[in-house]
Amino acid sequence: MALRCASIWVSAKTPHFHLGVPGLQGKQYGVVSELKLPKREFCCSAVVTGQPITHLDDEKAHAPGVGSSSAVNPAQEIEPRVLPKDLSFLPKPLSASDLTPSPGDGTKVRVAYQGIAGAYSEAAALKAYPDCETVPCDQFESTFKAVELWLVDKAILPFENSLGGSIHRNYDLLLRHRLHIVGEVLMTVNHCLLGLPGVRKEELKHVLSHPNALAQCEMTLNKLGIIRINADDTAGAAQMVALGGEPDIGAVASSQAAEIYGLDILAEKIQDCKDNFTRFLILAREPIIPGMDRHYKTSIVFALEEGPGMLFKALAVFAMRDINLSKMESRPQQKRPLRVVDDSNKGSPRCFDYLFYIDFEASMAEPRAQDALGHLQELATFLRVLGCYPRDNIIYG
Repeated sequence: MALRCASIWVSAKTPHFHLGVPGLQGKQYGVVSELKLPKREFCCSAVVTGQPITHLDDEKAHAPGVGSSSAVNPAQEIEPRVLPKDLSFLPKPLSASDLTPSPGDGTKVRVAYQGIAGAYSEAAALKAYPDCETVPCDQFESTFKAVELWLVDKAILPFENSLGGSIHRNYDLLLRHRLHIVGEVLMTVNHCLLGLPGVRKEELKHVLSHPNALAQCEMTLNKLGIIRINADDTAGAAQMVALGGEPDIGAVASSQAAEIYGLDILAEKIQDCKDNFTRFLILAREPIIPGMDRHYKTSIVFALEEGPGMLFKALAVFAMRDINLSKMESRPQQKRPLRVVDDSNKGSPRCFDYLFYIDFEASMAEPRAQDALGHLQELATFLRVLGCYPRDNIIYG
């Protein structure tokens, strides 16, 4: 039986504030808890990352900065600090609205990731492809577009964390774009508390990081009495601390970010649960040809008619063929989130219409997997195979 490598489509129916960093006023950061920060002047000679450009599909509210609670006396201003390291060598992240090709020698695999140098996603890319050329992107959307426009060969994105759960934004983007999952990477995530050289952790009053990282370190940060401030990514938070030069502001990021941006590691493994793992998926323009030489995993998404036992029937097609389901995720359909559920079809919408994402442990080269999808197709109003790829049995530290 010949195998098709293309995607399978079946359809039966059609308060915020701005950090005072010169050149970074376009970035917004939400406040985790209510606070009023005194106006600060961050000293920096250069900003590596450019202004982020919002994609048309993304909606971000712009809010004015928090006012100063007291006037700043110019006579009391501190002399500008010297940056810990020269950061001008770092590449500028690609933007979804301005994807400009960056030079490459053509001999290395180019892998896009969200964030800047020192991000956990970059570390995952280097685990999957040790000799690859990593390409930073400012948003998750940019990484998808970079692959679609042939600027890079692959993209790697986080899809779930053992503490924070699924990253729903990437599931939505996976459905919107026509890329294929070709691999996965499991990584241990160890968060570090970073500060300027010579600063002690007891001196920190504020800490920057991605909201997920801050949530994963809630107990430690509460004990220190540190006010948490959201940033776009962990490595970006470390960079801003280095550029800002404020001794009472730290970051939660990786040890690699500390090395890149010249910061001290004030504490290691500060996450609330020491066993903290993130699953990254590798995306490419073309699917790989599945085999039976190793353990494979297949990811699909489908929708069902409303009715008693419909989901049970859909899952039973795998159980009756001894196929293990390793993950299931449901997401409301964005284009028609509600459905009428009464028999007269005249009632008001009162039920969400869901898409179901499933990972099952079988290769599309196996007859039992093909039979299961053929059976599911009879029940589903929509079905798409997102990818068939080798399972990652190694957890990288």
